[in-house]
Amino acid sequence: MTQTQKILVTGATGTVGRQVVAELLARGHEVRALTRDAAKAAFPAGVEVVEGDLTQPDGLAPALEGVTGLHLITFGGAAFTPLETGPRILELARSAGVRRITVLHGGGPTPLEDAVRADDGVHWTVLMPVEFMANALEWADGIVASGEVREPFVARLSAMVHEGDIGAVAAVALTEEGHGGQEYVITGPELLTVGDKVATIAAAVGRQVALVELTEEQAVEQWRAAGLPEDVIGFLLEAYGNTPEVGRTVAGTVEKVTGRPARTFAQWAAERADAFKV
Repeated sequence: MTQTQKILVTGATGTVGRQVVAELLARGHEVRALTRDAAKAAFPAGVEVVEGDLTQPDGLAPALEGVTGLHLITFGGAAFTPLETGPRILELARSAGVRRITVLHGGGPTPLEDAVRADDGVHWTVLMPVEFMANALEWADGIVASGEVREPFVARLSAMVHEGDIGAVAAVALTEEGHGGQEYVITGPELLTVGDKVATIAAAVGRQVALVELTEEQAVEQWRAAGLPEDVIGFLLEAYGNTPEVGRTVAGTVEKVTGRPARTFAQWAAERADAFKV
């Protein structure tokens, strides 16, 4: 066990942020969670919750006092726009004595990540997870209502990762030596088709779940009906129809960094089974 440290987690109410918080607590560290609305944030006992906004970095100085590590996201504000405040955040972090920073990759180049990579005053680690297992929760309503999943490109392969493993890699990088200047691609332990995922969820909930393959046109119609913006629809068509190699290649990062194997989709489905039950 490493010496107890205090870590500031931004984006703490997000899918990954909550896992970073949980993993740090499990490892015996002190956690300060940054949120824009503390009244709506529900965290385990022992988490210090502070209000702040990454789009207004000058207000972050109190939150940075006494912390040795900082977990950052690259988007901020209600509109989740790319943060332009990276240089100021890093200046404040260095002044506060922050030694280690992790930044959650935003899917492409972003001003904040660029600023972190260019900073030689801290030990930074870029976390680059592939598809989250939590994305399968998007199927929950359809499975509960009609016992089916409607998706295009069902043969596509994914090395999807348990969000808890992203949190685990972040926690190690934030509290232990040897991870500065590293770019960690984080995946699960196996390649899965959409059919594999659906069958795994069906086994976890103990009921049949049908997979209905949509054409590209049907998928676009479904996504538009769900209110997805056109840029998001374009991203999904590219990501699903032409998945980049990094998203369909298993990496051993989780075991290398944490010392234990990456969690499987079957484990995730068992943990989240209630979400898919009537």
